Amino acid sequence: MTVDAVRTAATALVAAFGAHDREAYFASFAPSATFVFHNVDHVVASRSDYETLWRSWEADGFKVLACQSSNGVVTMLSADSAVFTHTVRTTVADVAGPLVLGERETIVFQLLDGRWLGVHEHLSIDPTFSV
Repeated sequence: MTVDAVRTAATALVAAFGAHDREAYFASFAPSATFVFHNVDHVVASRSDYETLWRSWEADGFKVLACQSSNGVVTMLSADSAVFTHTVRTTVADVAGPLVLGERETIVFQLLDGRWLGVHEHLSIDPTFSV
């Protein structure tokens, strides 16, 4: 079933992110994917631009320690496009130490060359989150 295929792609993307598996994580996105993050002051215009940004964060000590997804919903837009929304609790570390983040995320997936790839990601703060 198509919804299951999208859910499988989303689960793999989140697992790669949570394991700080840079290669698998970025392979989950199309090269032309765009990204909107609440902690970045501009739209990240491509996967390559995001990889550059990620490496700059790593140079400052950034590392993903864990990521837990909940409340995932897949909405099919057509036979080859879908929206995945969920809540994430991510533990990251930098030079200041570990930090737990509560966020909501939307990832738009498109079926490209037989694979469901992210073509847009939007990450926002979860207003219900408290430590």
